[in-house]
Amino acid sequence: MTVMIVDYGMGNLGSALRSLEICGADAMISSNPADLQKASGIVVPGVGSFGDGMENLRRGGWVEALRAEALGNHIPCLGICLGMQLLADSSMEGKADGETPHEGLGLIHGKVIKLVPHDSSEKIPHVGWNEVNRKTSHTILNDIDDHKDFYFVHSYHFVAYSQDDVIATTPYCGKFTSVIASGSITGVQFHPEKSQLAGFRLLRNFLQQC
Repeated sequence: MTVMIVDYGMGNLGSALRSLEICGADAMISSNPADLQKASGIVVPGVGSFGDGMENLRRGGWVEALRAEALGNHIPCLGICLGMQLLADSSMEGKADGETPHEGLGLIHGKVIKLVPHDSSEKIPHVGWNEVNRKTSHTILNDIDDHKDFYFVHSYHFVAYSQDDVIATTPYCGKFTSVIASGSITGVQFHPEKSQLAGFRLLRNFLQQC
């Protein structure tokens, strides 16, 4: 089993690699989209802005390769933080109202919009530990207690077009989706590689899918 970590210039590649290896994966970082054809699992990490992320994916030849393997061949795919947001159809990050949104990978149908604080205690970006509340059962959360805390760093969030794709939510800025899944494709808004034992359990759950 080989898990391919997509190197498009915007991820915590070293942390993701070490965490997957600790969890028992034969993992590698690749900047070559052709390597996805020999992967049994794909991880799309990410730190930064949606527009830059998609531009780097397009420039590197990743967009069609990811769609072919994750959608066409049903290879398990995990998007982390910005990587989760890139799974969406579109994002308004950096866009004014009325402007054309950024196009995303379209692997899970939805859009990415800015978090809006509901009171003065909620700061943007959302940084730190917060609970993840299970909405429905899914293998990615096996053996993880409901309401468990994970580590977040983000200013935008994924709004799914189908509530069937929402696996868990987090009570911040009202409530936002923190785990999403459709078929073999999963996204988490938090950083499992920074979330200690619960994060490692989630990565092991992903490896079992692979």
